Amino acid sequence: MALRLAQEADLDLVEVAPNSKPPVVKIMDYGKFKYEAAQKAKEARRNQANTVLKEVRFRLKIEAHDYITKLKRAEGFLQAGDKVKAMILFRGREQSRPEQGVRLLRKFAEDVAEFGTVESNPTIDGRNMVMVVAPHKNKSEVKTEQNAQRAANKEAARSARNGSGPQGDADSDAAAETEAPAAESEAATAE
Repeated sequence: MALRLAQEADLDLVEVAPNSKPPVVKIMDYGKFKYEAAQKAKEARRNQANTVLKEVRFRLKIEAHDYITKLKRAEGFLQAGDKVKAMILFRGREQSRPEQGVRLLRKFAEDVAEFGTVESNPTIDGRNMVMVVAPHKNKSEVKTEQNAQRAANKEAARSARNGSGPQGDADSDAAAETEAPAAESEAATAE
């Protein structure tokens, strides 16, 4: 029945939901359906954001100021939605004291707990000790928030340029109305 209706209308019978019982079909142009599906896939790829693994390297005997600098850098990565790989580089005899490295990485994990959680605990990898911290918000959520913030900023800038929004337009209309009678009365006195 549906196939006959599609043939009479010079359209195609397109299966929209093949997994449902019974399968759902639509009478439509198949070329248009394929084009719209490709556009949806393209939009999904554009909005997709890949999480990147950023690296922060420490030495076991890091100074307090250097540690704070590295910490702020890692916080920035986590706020942007990227994972952070914290790495301690051991030299010489430092390799015989891995517990100090674990202590430093745990301190680092506590300091960035506001922005991310430990994904993999400290492990020794040759002369290095590595720990991975994952952000609380994934990259796509951060990107969505940034786009919303940009749109709000553009709207605020636009309304600032055009006056102060809808109220500014009402004020300028009222000012124009008061200027018009004054101009008429000046014209009358000039005659």
